[in-house]
Amino acid sequence: MSANPAVVSEESLSAAPPASGAVLGVLAAVSSSHFLNDLIQSLLPSIYPILKSNYALDFGQIGLLTFTYQITASLLQPVVGAYTDRKPLPYSLPFGMGFTLCGLLLLSQAGSFPMLLLAAALVGTGSSIFHPESSRIARLASGGRHGLAQSVFQVGGNAGSALGPLLAAFVILPHGQGALAWVSVLALAGIVLLTRVGLWYAPRAKPKVARVVEATTDLPRSRVILAIGVLLALIFSKYFYLISLSNYYTFYLIEKFHVSTQSAQVHLFYFLGAVALGTLVGGPIGDRIGRKWVIWVSILGVLPFSLLLPHVDLFWTAVLTVIIGLILSSAFSAILVYATELLPGNVGMVAGMFFGFAFGMGGIAAAVLGELADHKGIEYVYQLCAYLPAIGLLTAFLPDLHRRHA
Repeated sequence: MSANPAVVSEESLSAAPPASGAVLGVLAAVSSSHFLNDLIQSLLPSIYPILKSNYALDFGQIGLLTFTYQITASLLQPVVGAYTDRKPLPYSLPFGMGFTLCGLLLLSQAGSFPMLLLAAALVGTGSSIFHPESSRIARLASGGRHGLAQSVFQVGGNAGSALGPLLAAFVILPHGQGALAWVSVLALAGIVLLTRVGLWYAPRAKPKVARVVEATTDLPRSRVILAIGVLLALIFSKYFYLISLSNYYTFYLIEKFHVSTQSAQVHLFYFLGAVALGTLVGGPIGDRIGRKWVIWVSILGVLPFSLLLPHVDLFWTAVLTVIIGLILSSAFSAILVYATELLPGNVGMVAGMFFGFAFGMGGIAAAVLGELADHKGIEYVYQLCAYLPAIGLLTAFLPDLHRRHA
């Protein structure tokens, strides 16, 4: 039995311009908003050395902080995405940034570990509201170049995540935890920008008469379900390994190579900068040669470098993490667009499900790896996680949608 036809709104079909006329201003605004959103959010793991010292936290509590943020960021996303597929909420974006602002201010003034957890939950809630609807706007403004649009959207977030450690190293670290309140200016700027995006989106989000459109794939339902399962397994592999780097990399460098906290955060910036660059590349390449090949290379291709990483000196650690960041980050845009092609007409639900699953896996990974680091040591974490990219072998079970479309 073939996949059921998808029901999409007439407005969604007519609002997108031709491929040559993508609404670049809207893409730039959504990407910039993603930059601000993820810059603020990346400050939480970036100041973990400060929090660990100020509150005498162990690695398990550090993992619980990330778990709280990631779980709140993940649980609401599929619900928000599924709801906005049927009833778009253009002004939910500045509302979500408001949650992030409140979390940031609370984080700057928190006086206890439970208050830190509440601040992390508020920041995570803001993220859960932001991602599904903003991902839909990026697709609406893509002009048909869905991979490129998703990469532009994603690179904003990854660039923000990359700059977070630098902001922490040169602003927060010298002035203390209270300096986080200064960053509230960025959150306010994000609220203003997202309100303007909402004004553009509002007239295009009102559904007209719905009509049935044939699905972009004629795959049997069982094959679609299998493919979605494989994609989720690849997300598990990618984000478990990413969290081992983004969450515990500074501690790994400090413990193994005895570098300063500031130097460790600069090295984290190198890795996250490579992640941002790799994200920009993955979408357009997937548009051209097919997303399955991008997924193959971006997950399984990391394996040789991840296996080498725990056994090299500081210089080669920096080099290998940059290579890993470049390769691994190209996967998410390709996976998200591929899943949207498998489940056409469900952009919000797909975005919410995959963003939510990614954040959820990140939260579980942070908690599990934190406890593992407490009991076995931080170096053991990297030796174990080195094998995760081998899950990329499951890509063999994905149908080649690019060839089928051709």
